[in-house]
Amino acid sequence: MQMAELEEKIKADILQAIDSDKLVLPTLPEVALQVREVAESPDSSVQDLAKVISNDTAMTARIIRVCNSPLLRGSREISNLTMAIGRLGMAYTANLATGLAMEQMFQATSEQVDQRMREIWRNSTEVAGICHVLAQHYTKLKPDQATLAGLVHQIGALPVLTYIEHHDIHVDNETLDKLIETLQPTIGEYILKKWDFPAELQIVPTEFSNFHREAPSVDYADVVMVAKLQSLIGSKHPYTEMDWGQISAFNRLGLDPEIDMNEAEDLSAEMEAAMALLSPS
Repeated sequence: MQMAELEEKIKADILQAIDSDKLVLPTLPEVALQVREVAESPDSSVQDLAKVISNDTAMTARIIRVCNSPLLRGSREISNLTMAIGRLGMAYTANLATGLAMEQMFQATSEQVDQRMREIWRNSTEVAGICHVLAQHYTKLKPDQATLAGLVHQIGALPVLTYIEHHDIHVDNETLDKLIETLQPTIGEYILKKWDFPAELQIVPTEFSNFHREAPSVDYADVVMVAKLQSLIGSKHPYTEMDWGQISAFNRLGLDPEIDMNEAEDLSAEMEAAMALLSPS
């Protein structure tokens, strides 16, 4: 089978599986599902949320670490989970826990697919860290929601990579990249709808690369778009060849398209701190 035919077959198979509701979707880890359920219930308390999260000792430690990080640190050190949730708030904690739990989804057995999944996760955490800082400094959007938007913007790549692994398909990296780029927007939106994510996050996989999009006001797709472009500065990615001055998302954020946030000392330090929140150690 020619490479173009193979590409079309994979695309057709996955899109048909979506249309017939038979796509094997990645499922949010159990702890993330439980956390979201508790956080969204009006009858839940901080103690209820702490009880669910405390079953995962690694996540508990990471949430306490987040609370004591330079990005969020208060006047006194937080030493337990209940205090951490009290400081962060239940919604913020739930979004953070969801993001931290998602990391385990980006693993595979075959070397090529595993390597690509880890690359996507690494880029997603970088974009998420930039999203946090952009939302905090340039918008009235929620930084925790913006972080989550950054983490899920490439979620549609998972079924593509899983399909390739399960069918033992061998393609070169260029073809793999092209497949992911073509398919992930539609699949990503589909996954986030199935996960019951908020509507403003569901559109992120399709809209973050729609550089001609217009919106009445800045939204999470704008934040992810600008964060994605910032993450690519210095690379040879095709997006760096575009005229960013023509991208209206920068105007909605009130951000100069020429700025490199890595060179702005205060922003750079905050971005590093935000990215560190999502790293395992």
